[in-house]
Amino acid sequence: MKLKIDNETLAQEFFEDALLLGIVAPVKDYQFTWQLNQILGFNFRVNNDFEIQLTKKQRKYFFSIYEYAVPSTCLVHYLYNNQFDGEYLLPEFKHLDFLWLIKGETVSSEELKSLMQSIKSLPGVQLVNEMTNEKIKHKQHLIF
Repeated sequence: MKLKIDNETLAQEFFEDALLLGIVAPVKDYQFTWQLNQILGFNFRVNNDFEIQLTKKQRKYFFSIYEYAVPSTCLVHYLYNNQFDGEYLLPEFKHLDFLWLIKGETVSSEELKSLMQSIKSLPGVQLVNEMTNEKIKHKQHLIF
């Protein structure tokens, strides 16, 4: 009997308690996280343990993930770089530069609206929108 990973079930469980934002901000990932940390008071740090590696056309592509765990809560924010050397983590969303995943606790619509407004206020940010799981074809690329 051959064992096979059920990617659909895995993705469903991973996104069970998660919100995903798409961000258009044509700046370097380290500049963007610096702005988030300095201006909005977050504490994003790159987490090399979660770096996503994809192999396409016999080349390896590395997508960095920044992490921020909110103190005294179960809430964790992850910031994915959607682009690396001409390839995309989510090819169906090539226009997005970053993906912001919020996991752990339910975020109220007021808190989400406030967060999105804060992100939009940063220099270089052109668009922030909430993404629905149904529209994401390559969900398994976001699972670490």
